Amino acid sequence: MSADNAYFEKRLKRIARTHGRLERRATRKVVRNGLIEVRPRIFVPKLPIKGVLMMLVAGFAFKAYVYADLGRAGYAERVELLANASRVQKVGAWILQADPATVLVGNFFNQMGV
Repeated sequence: MSADNAYFEKRLKRIARTHGRLERRATRKVVRNGLIEVRPRIFVPKLPIKGVLMMLVAGFAFKAYVYADLGRAGYAERVELLANASRVQKVGAWILQADPATVLVGNFFNQMGV
């Protein structure tokens, strides 16, 4: 008897969860037989991951371009100036330090003639 009750409770929770989703967001569609089918809309994150990733890649490419343009000594000098300033600029210097990937992409930019 308790197994039947557990199944019933599980089913009730699933129905309540679906109804909660339908209250928040739902799509309505008329199917072939004329019924209107209502389904909960799939969750879409408010922060667009693809956009954030593209911004990070663009920032990294710009960092490598500046490294290629200024050269190793000039870039290190400017990062050192940032490192000897306020806390926010120290964080910027830490982010902008020449890591191996930056050097590699910067050298590639130099070979390409950019």
